[in-house]
Amino acid sequence: MLKKVVSASRRTDLVAFFPDWLADVLGREEARVWGPSGRVYSADLRPGTVHTIILWSKDFSNLIKNQRGLRDLLEKYDQIYLLFTITGLGSSFIEPGVPAPAAAFSQLPALVEIAGLPRRVSVRFDPVVYWKDGDRLKTNLDFFGEVAERAGRLGIEDIRMSFTQWYGKALRRARKRSFSYVDPPQNEKLDAARRLVEIAAKRGVRLFSCSQDFLTRVPGIQAS
Repeated sequence: MLKKVVSASRRTDLVAFFPDWLADVLGREEARVWGPSGRVYSADLRPGTVHTIILWSKDFSNLIKNQRGLRDLLEKYDQIYLLFTITGLGSSFIEPGVPAPAAAFSQLPALVEIAGLPRRVSVRFDPVVYWKDGDRLKTNLDFFGEVAERAGRLGIEDIRMSFTQWYGKALRRARKRSFSYVDPPQNEKLDAARRLVEIAAKRGVRLFSCSQDFLTRVPGIQAS
């Protein structure tokens, strides 16, 4: 029987906000969760049936500190894969509950150690955001160079990125907070993506697009 891959934290950041629940289900080797149709289903988490646990987070400090024995519980699996989001906007008004960039970068070496290999860690520079501050256009795009530099220095090869997608819920939240977002036309996003590819190549990292296939028109960007 082929073992399966379990991807956790897609709906919410379990590591940062629900470490107790995560430790509990890993300890019981079963998770009961709500499916999209409203039906509760059971996810088998026994090491004999699971090859890889994938965790997504903007703050892995609970894992690094072995909160509730999370790190110990994960050691029984063949491997873990960690997706760490660093946008450069942590602790700003856009991401107030997220570690500041320096604090986020300080977690990277420990994540490589926990995962066992740098190729089992991927950094998400996601999303790229544009907004107006008075008459000035601002963006986190220029922070990518430091992200690529820090990742490449540790042997992390993969960076995943996308531009903000302004879904209805996101639009309502932005308007409620008087956030003057800007959504550039696609050609400008492609030009920006070309600059990111050049930076990534110099740092020895590969660039992947997340849920935005139009970015794969840029040589050097693969679909994630």
